[in-house]
Amino acid sequence: MASGSVRGWALCTASLLNFAFVFITGADFIRFVSFRAIYHNITGETTLCRDSIPWSEALQDGSVLRSLLVDLGLLLLFTTQHSLLAWSPVKQLLQSVFGPLNRTAYCFTTALALQILMRYWQPVTGAPCLWSVRHAPWSIWFPLLCFTLHFLCWAIICSILMMFDYPELLGIKQVYYECLGLGDPLSEESPAARRLLSHLRHPVCLELAVVLWLLPALSLDRLLLAGTLSAYLALAHSLDGDDLSYLCVQVSSRMQLFGAPQQEK
Repeated sequence: MASGSVRGWALCTASLLNFAFVFITGADFIRFVSFRAIYHNITGETTLCRDSIPWSEALQDGSVLRSLLVDLGLLLLFTTQHSLLAWSPVKQLLQSVFGPLNRTAYCFTTALALQILMRYWQPVTGAPCLWSVRHAPWSIWFPLLCFTLHFLCWAIICSILMMFDYPELLGIKQVYYECLGLGDPLSEESPAARRLLSHLRHPVCLELAVVLWLLPALSLDRLLLAGTLSAYLALAHSLDGDDLSYLCVQVSSRMQLFGAPQQEK
């Protein structure tokens, strides 16, 4: 009995610590992807690009190539971790090792890979921008528009994650069910829901694409980041007609639920 209680407390502690780490990493990722580029564009605190240098010269600059190589390596680290740990044989192996902490371990390593990417990311400041809004009045209004749209997109992303069972995505629900002896929380979902989740674990493609690409200035390293993550998200999903039909039914039922008149008490 005591050993079971200790195990339960250990599982809960690991799950909650992982939740805190993932939450902090998510906040850092928002700052890294959205705030830094827009803020620097408004204030001019940091030079993002050197438009006076021709592309032919910039692409032969050793510092530019080294920065791109480092950034590419960081992106490969993240995508490899994210794909390898989602591969069925590896998932089964991790399940046998970590048990109910399998999803927790996946989220922890994902957050760790993101932290490494953000910590060692090399901005490319020795090349021209692909585009840059610098002429008044758009040099002020367009960054503010980008900030507004980024804020809305992140709000939508957070809302969608909540709708997609956020505790299950982070592994908290698995630990909770294990402590109560309820088994796998996904076993309670309908076959259509489990099928959808197996095809769509990142239900934020459109919003993240807006965040990645809509910027006042697009530097070469940002192009690499946005292009790689956009391609990865597009290739990682395999939605089909059945998934779309299920989503339409779920959205319709929720709209009817929220639109139904409240009965007077």
